[in-house]
Amino acid sequence: MKNLSFLDKIIFLFNSLSAAMLLLSYLLPHVAPKNFALLSVLSLAVPMLIILNIIFGVYWLLKVKKQMLLSLFVLFVGYKYVSSLYKFSSSTNIENDSNISVMNYNVRLFNVYDWIENDQITEEIMTFIKQEDPDVISFQEYHPNEAVDTLMYPYKYEKLNGTRMIHGQVIWSKFPIVNSGSIEFQNTANNAIYADIVKANDTLRIYNVHLQSLGINANVKELQKERSEKLLQRVSTTFEMQQDQAELFVKHKAESPYKMIICGDFNNTAYSYVYKLIKDDLVDTFEAAGNGFGRTFNFKYFPVRIDFILADKAFNVNNFKTFDKKLSDHYPILTKISLD
Repeated sequence: MKNLSFLDKIIFLFNSLSAAMLLLSYLLPHVAPKNFALLSVLSLAVPMLIILNIIFGVYWLLKVKKQMLLSLFVLFVGYKYVSSLYKFSSSTNIENDSNISVMNYNVRLFNVYDWIENDQITEEIMTFIKQEDPDVISFQEYHPNEAVDTLMYPYKYEKLNGTRMIHGQVIWSKFPIVNSGSIEFQNTANNAIYADIVKANDTLRIYNVHLQSLGINANVKELQKERSEKLLQRVSTTFEMQQDQAELFVKHKAESPYKMIICGDFNNTAYSYVYKLIKDDLVDTFEAAGNGFGRTFNFKYFPVRIDFILADKAFNVNNFKTFDKKLSDHYPILTKISLD
């Protein structure tokens, strides 16, 4: 510190703070929100903390200062966190006749409230789906309307609610659905649904999970207007609700007799308690076959991944892709998997 300029001392102070917060965040998947709700909020900041520590590390490296060791050490300790944020390898793309393509997409009610200045959102989403032609689609915040085209999908399970605005979770499939149902969450419109599909001689369970929404505006300027104390309290309460929902879901999941694929909008990151609880020993298909940031939520300035497709370890993950389609506040994701 003695050989640092006054400015560099200030920079290293912020470096130390961000490194300490990132190191603390490594505990978050193991801390139930109900035990320490305010700490769990830190999981939302992990992508930013990783990027900050990379920037600090590069800064000190260019200046040939030993202070670079702080961020490098913290990043090395949490290398799995870094790889969950950004995949440096190229995307896997293995063509296999046994591939099943599965898409997950939160369509935000097909823009029924005109959040996006485009009155053809439903038609454009349908065109996109026809182009990609997935075998199975899991929708969150689905809203039926006359522009929705389901002709390619003869098998469907829809769990909708509401009076003034009908909406909910949906699974569409090209393969027969032999069983389906809903896992009802308490005091919310969110829920989880499942459909057992049959492909050849295999019966597979598809889950569609939509955990409690944080209610965070993706517009940073709008977010800054909200009082920090109120925001923290709301997010903390939401994380506690998510814990209840995830625990209820995991009980149902444990009784599944079939290999499973879990799709959904978890409204939380891969650094959270609920993600770890739901994932357990399943494979995150982005980590297995994706590349880049894998960003799924249109939060300005920060790459946030809150939508997931998790697959049973028996599957080979042959492809993963995030689509840069700005037709919702979420981006669609797709994976291709096989059993051989």
